[in-house]
Amino acid sequence: MKFAITYLIIINLLAGILFVADKHRATKGKRRIPESILHLFELVGGIFTVIFLMFIIRHKNQKMSYKLISFIILALWIFFSAAAVYNFY
Repeated sequence: MKFAITYLIIINLLAGILFVADKHRATKGKRRIPESILHLFELVGGIFTVIFLMFIIRHKNQKMSYKLISFIILALWIFFSAAAVYNFY
C-alpha cells in the first residue's frame, strides 16, 4: 500500500509538471507536449492532478475531445480503485 501511495504521488507530480509546462509552452507559442503523452501520464495515474489543474490554470478545459478522454480515464480510475478496495474483480 505504501508503494502505491508513493507511486501515485510521484506520477501525479510528473503529470502536473508536464501539464503546466504545456500551458507555458502554449502561451509562449513554443512546441507543445503531445496530447498522447499527457493522456499517457493520466492513464498511469496522473489523472487526479491533471483534472484539478485543467480548471485551476484553465488549460485544455475548452477542448471537448481532450476533456472527454480525460474524464473517461478518471472514470476508469475510480471504477478500478473501487474494485480493488472492495474486491469486485
